[in-house]
Amino acid sequence: MLIYRNFLSLGWKDIVANSVLAFGSIFVARLIGNVYRQIWRYGGIQCYIRLLIADAGGAVFFILLEYIFDVLTPFKRLTFSIMVALMSVDLLLALAMRMMYRYCFKFGNETSLKGRVLRFLLKNFAGITLKKTDDSSKIKIAIVGAGKTGVSLAEDLMNNLASPYLPRLFIDTNDEKIGREIHDIPVISKNEPISEIIKEYKIQEIVIAIPSATAARKKELYDFYKQFGCKIKNYDYPTVQTVGAKPSLREFDIEDLLFRKQIQVVDENTKAYFKNKVVLITGGGGSIGSELCRQLAKMNPKQVVILDIYENGVYDVQQELKLIYKNELDLEVEIASITDRQAMRMVFEKYHPQIVINAAAHKHVPLMENNCLEAVKNNVFGTKIVLELCEEFGAERFMMVSTDKAVNPTNVMGATKRMCEMIVQGYSTRGNLKCSCTRFGNVLGSAGSVIPLFKRQISAGGPITLTDKRIIRYFMTIPEASQLVLQSGAMADNGELFVLDMGQPVKIFDLAKNMIELSGVQNIEIIETGLRPGEKLYEELLVGGNNLDTTDNELIFIEREEPISFEEMEQKLEVLRNACEQGDNDLVREALHSVVPTFKAPEEVNKNALNSMEMNIVKTV
Repeated sequence: MLIYRNFLSLGWKDIVANSVLAFGSIFVARLIGNVYRQIWRYGGIQCYIRLLIADAGGAVFFILLEYIFDVLTPFKRLTFSIMVALMSVDLLLALAMRMMYRYCFKFGNETSLKGRVLRFLLKNFAGITLKKTDDSSKIKIAIVGAGKTGVSLAEDLMNNLASPYLPRLFIDTNDEKIGREIHDIPVISKNEPISEIIKEYKIQEIVIAIPSATAARKKELYDFYKQFGCKIKNYDYPTVQTVGAKPSLREFDIEDLLFRKQIQVVDENTKAYFKNKVVLITGGGGSIGSELCRQLAKMNPKQVVILDIYENGVYDVQQELKLIYKNELDLEVEIASITDRQAMRMVFEKYHPQIVINAAAHKHVPLMENNCLEAVKNNVFGTKIVLELCEEFGAERFMMVSTDKAVNPTNVMGATKRMCEMIVQGYSTRGNLKCSCTRFGNVLGSAGSVIPLFKRQISAGGPITLTDKRIIRYFMTIPEASQLVLQSGAMADNGELFVLDMGQPVKIFDLAKNMIELSGVQNIEIIETGLRPGEKLYEELLVGGNNLDTTDNELIFIEREEPISFEEMEQKLEVLRNACEQGDNDLVREALHSVVPTFKAPEEVNKNALNSMEMNIVKTV
């Protein structure tokens, strides 16, 4: 009332003068604060804070102008209480108008009465016609996780008129949120009768939006929510560690459900080791080789030389790295076979690599059973040629990519890789060349992996072909495998055989069933075709027993094994060489059995497979 009486005591000239100064001050302050350049339909809290600060600055500006003009042209100034009241009302109206404007845009597309009222206001006060959308055609989703990520996802979907999704529910474990609403979306607990609530809200898909959850936790959530008959999706939200990544809403992959914990093995010491080094990667166009190139490119090497006999794979990784690093990475490509001594010598003469990573090998088990001679020539003698050139041209380090199939091998491929391990250990006993081998299991997404094969078979309508329903395998990701090779090679002293704790093996039959379930395709049959030549039911655990030493990385171990002498290695190679000169696959296989004592027939191993420790700890995906 006092403010009202003070205001009435002003004359009309005083009111005009104060009004002009007030509106002029506010206008200029908002102009300077870029308030009028905001698109308020997308305005967030920062826009409203900017308006608040601009108006506060305008109030200060108004007080200064009052004193200046009072000196030049005396008039009755507003009292402080009146000025605060008027400025507050103006600010309140400005905020209300903008909030209402944004609210109209956000919910004016609804078909409800509220939507019709908001569209009317927009059309008559802003001259904007907003089209209504039919939410009945949208996919109703429940979002697991009412945290920052889940709420951000809901806002994005609600603000995007073209989005096919409509958030209807949040599911959370936070008692402070349960029973309340976020953006008019109710938050419920997972302990409530979710099945009934899902039917009530006509939920079609459930989205897990908890980026901080471990892979095992996501697997647990997937198993819980799939019982309700909805499609389960994952919201990938980029973190600080995934620079350049974009948020994406995608279906769960079978790789997610294997939930191997991502092993970060590349540390600062590894990066420092490869920095300013010339690195040659043989087989650089393959699954592992190309990822090795990607990982190395991040470590500021002096030069990366990619060598492969298959030009298409090399070309792809070359173009990818050029696009990312442009001229910052010195990248060279050479097309050659590691069995061609003259071509390899030219490569070594040209680049003088300091570090050589040998990822070139024939790896397909059934094909190598029928091409034993070629497997020995490429895998065994190709590796020896590279080692000889490393010694001749003074390379510092040789790192070989091996496989768990080299452990008590039952096939030609595994036996050749075991022979390669012995060769590398033989070379580690002399000279200045430091050598190491790194073993790991099946690689997800590689050219020979079973998962891409199953995906193609499902896309074709089935059936899925499985050699044996009892078969089990270990799995790891390509980045994991590549980082393991790099760190183990960097930490190697000389002659080490590095192995990885790869967790529990996975039953391939369960893998196939889950892939069918994830695909949503009905009536896909799984057919057993019988074990292929050289195939065994299980790969043996690489970690176990008392013959392992630990390293600084708790998941990387060193197999304690006495290397064979260089002379014994040469004797074994001479046996293989003589057999290869005969040009007979059977003779070469016999020779391979004689030089690799652990090379057994698959039937011998498979007959006792069910009694093995590995088959009894198998993991159901």
